[in-house]
Amino acid sequence: MNYDIIGDIHGYLDALVALLKKLGYSRKGGSWSHPDRQVIFLGDFIDRGPRQLETITLVRSMMDSGNALSVMGNHEFNAIAWHTPDPENPGEYLRSHDIEKNKNQHKEFLAQLGGNASLHQEIISWFKTLPLYLDLPGLRAVHACWHPSYINYLSPFLTPEKQLPDNQLIQATRKPEKASLDTPEPSLYKAVDALLKGMEAPLPEGVSFTDKDGTLRYRTRINWWDPGATDFRSSDDFGPVFFGHYWFKGEPGLLTDKALCLDYSVAKDGFLAAYRWEGEEVLMKEHLFWV
Repeated sequence: MNYDIIGDIHGYLDALVALLKKLGYSRKGGSWSHPDRQVIFLGDFIDRGPRQLETITLVRSMMDSGNALSVMGNHEFNAIAWHTPDPENPGEYLRSHDIEKNKNQHKEFLAQLGGNASLHQEIISWFKTLPLYLDLPGLRAVHACWHPSYINYLSPFLTPEKQLPDNQLIQATRKPEKASLDTPEPSLYKAVDALLKGMEAPLPEGVSFTDKDGTLRYRTRINWWDPGATDFRSSDDFGPVFFGHYWFKGEPGLLTDKALCLDYSVAKDGFLAAYRWEGEEVLMKEHLFWV
């Protein structure tokens, strides 16, 4: 199978339709399709953009008709946690409704739902069906970070389709104390957080920065795909890995010959990017598409 891998959409439906057309897909029978290819979506369908519900409808129609696969993004995971009551803390949710960052990040999605509780529940139920990663013949896909040891750790907790079951959701949202956050001992929270949000390291004492959403940060992301930056990057014995999440800017390009981020900031006046994979072990810049 040949695949077209598409990065973070964030409700920018017009860009998605334009990219599908550029890739040679056409709308037939209520779904977009290509005679010889499938799409792999890298998650983050919601938050920020103007047509989030329609984006979900398009993606679901492609998946239901066998024209697409997808992984879960951190925004889908956050939406599940926002919607799920915390059984250990009555009146609270697994993702707090009282933190301004959480409210600001999710408010546009909630506004577009317009208080439709049944639709909200249906979408959340669908989000739960999305796998945390895809390990396919010749390629791998994950939203933020391909971390082999965490993927191995997660194996007994996930369904055969690599989905996170409801009975693991609580522990996957329980952030450990600061002292244990950077210890080598794995946990469900650490593993899910790494795959969906990437790896981080603490900044020196007294050092912080403000991120793109205006949140003060005391930890910084690690470029896990950089062979000089980490010791857990993917092995060259495996096929290429595709991911999103990192808000790259400028013209899309390759990070290495085996790793490619396809998030090029469509929600920040950037591009919606895709890679046309035809079985190659070494990535090629000419297979990049964007709108």
